Amino acid sequence: MTVGIVGLGLIGGSLAKAYKRDPAVTVLGANRSRSVTEFALLDGAIDGELTADRLADCDLVLIALYPQAAMDYLTAHADDFSKTGVVMDCAGVKRGICAFAFPLAAAHGFTFVGGHPMAGTQFSGYKYSRANLYDRAPMVIVPPVYDDPDFLQRVKELLKPAGFGRISVTTAAAHDEMIAFTSQMCHVVSNGYIKSPTAARHRGFSAGSYKDLTRVAWLNADMWSELILDNRDNMLSEMDAFIGSMTAYRDAIAANDRDALRALLQEGKERKEQIDG
Repeated sequence: MTVGIVGLGLIGGSLAKAYKRDPAVTVLGANRSRSVTEFALLDGAIDGELTADRLADCDLVLIALYPQAAMDYLTAHADDFSKTGVVMDCAGVKRGICAFAFPLAAAHGFTFVGGHPMAGTQFSGYKYSRANLYDRAPMVIVPPVYDDPDFLQRVKELLKPAGFGRISVTTAAAHDEMIAFTSQMCHVVSNGYIKSPTAARHRGFSAGSYKDLTRVAWLNADMWSELILDNRDNMLSEMDAFIGSMTAYRDAIAANDRDALRALLQEGKERKEQIDG
């Protein structure tokens, strides 16, 4: 199998290293900065450079770019992809790119699948990529059709060398609604929380709670601003719900109402138990 990776940052670099573990897989890579591509070659993460004339050799092309950059790449190379292979993006939002890419793929005779590898760190760039980033991690895919089990199984087989655990199949709309809660809100809340004037004096007074809540405050602002604005309707809904909850806590504290505060805290604890077990 030949796999092409477009974008060799944390996500794409980790995909390249993951696939490279399988001796039966040839990995080709491309990056906007050629120096990164050359380093990945020296590092042994890829077997060669992914050029336009080699796209047709790929059984799977994984595009690990921001949404707009991914759409630009798809447009530029629509006639270069294999007619029998699969092209998949790895962006964190799905509605915009799937609405754009499904008709583009149909018009040019290649197969596009929306994808979102559910793993990462607060760091970005090739130097933080690692081969085991996706081991047992969830992978979400948005296929062009949902009534072809043989095709879905083929996609799962193509993804298997990366080490993913559960592979979920969903719609672009359902993905974006859920990801606003499970990922994008976490980054916004963490990023806002660290702006407290007290934060500068936290050393010696913080432990696990602080570390857990602030880990993703250290983010790639360019990427996350694009992802959040591409999903702004779902994000506004989640933010309104969160602000409503925070207002209830604040009102109870301002009123020195221990019973109300205790009830809110207990409700949150029970909700966590119900959801996660």
